[in-house]
Amino acid sequence: VSDVVCPWCAVGLGSLQQALQRLEGEVQADIHFQPFQLNPQMPPEGQDIVEHLQQKYGLGAEQQAKNWQALRERAAQAGFDFREEGRGRTWNTFDAHRVLHWAGEQGAAAQATVKRALLEAYFGRGENPSAPEVLLAAVRAAGLDERRAKEVIDGDAHAAEVRAQLQFYA
Repeated sequence: VSDVVCPWCAVGLGSLQQALQRLEGEVQADIHFQPFQLNPQMPPEGQDIVEHLQQKYGLGAEQQAKNWQALRERAAQAGFDFREEGRGRTWNTFDAHRVLHWAGEQGAAAQATVKRALLEAYFGRGENPSAPEVLLAAVRAAGLDERRAKEVIDGDAHAAEVRAQLQFYA
């Protein structure tokens, strides 16, 4: 259960993947990603991350910068390269979760590739993980059908399923 704009979710995924690599042959894991939205009320245009974290947690820019540096170091240990300058904005991730749900129907490995690509797009390049071009790039990285993914993105496919899962995991 994670969101693609959650830095600790990226750290957790990277750490889990490293642990599974170390235990290869001893432990077999079948990982399926379930949706969770850190900010379900976030508008599609997103919000400046400094402003958002100030409003949500009362953190000033200086504390946020200090926290970000610590997160970057931990993320690097887990195999993620977070942008030095930070995330810039935070976004509504509902469409990303719809695409992840669809990718999961194609198989756990495909879903994991899409998930990692979206985390890298957001934390590594500061891209909107629900933007159609970012979602299609993640789908392409997983070798999935871009035409079908575009249909999912442009329509409302999997919206009901994702909403039900979000309610279940809330």
